[in-house]
Amino acid sequence: MDRWYVVHTHAHCEIKAATHLRRQAYTVYLPQMLKKIRHARRVGLVRKPLFPRYLFVRMDINQAAWRAIRSTIGVAGLVSTCDHPVPVPPGIIEQIQASEDAEGVVRLRSADHFRSGQLVEIMDGAFDGLQGLVEATSDEERVTLLLHLLGREIRVRVSPEMLRAVA
Repeated sequence: MDRWYVVHTHAHCEIKAATHLRRQAYTVYLPQMLKKIRHARRVGLVRKPLFPRYLFVRMDINQAAWRAIRSTIGVAGLVSTCDHPVPVPPGIIEQIQASEDAEGVVRLRSADHFRSGQLVEIMDGAFDGLQGLVEATSDEERVTLLLHLLGREIRVRVSPEMLRAVA
């Protein structure tokens, strides 16, 4: 049965690894996003991997020669437990693919989705489950929150994907 597996690549070698895996007849998925890059007073958008140093390969672990993946150019290894690749839970890849636009770019929630004074809950990371007020949005990639911790207000900058609005 075909399942998706996670391939760990060398730094900045996701595209190279994907190319060489496709040449070996594997089905490869490398989700990408648009990232704002500033250089010499210019701002531009470039395609970057959604998960740096990772991509996905679809195969039947019982029939594919999956051990050859580890020696593919650009590949550091497969995400494994006890030398056996761990499959991605069903539906995860499909959810990522569903959030792609016509150009194949994954559209993430931007910071402009939130407004100052809005109550939000952090859904991931060290502050998982805590609620705070949106203080500001610095750009499309960060939201500044005021959290009440240990009897005082602290400021935390988080990614908008980690937040959900509280009703």
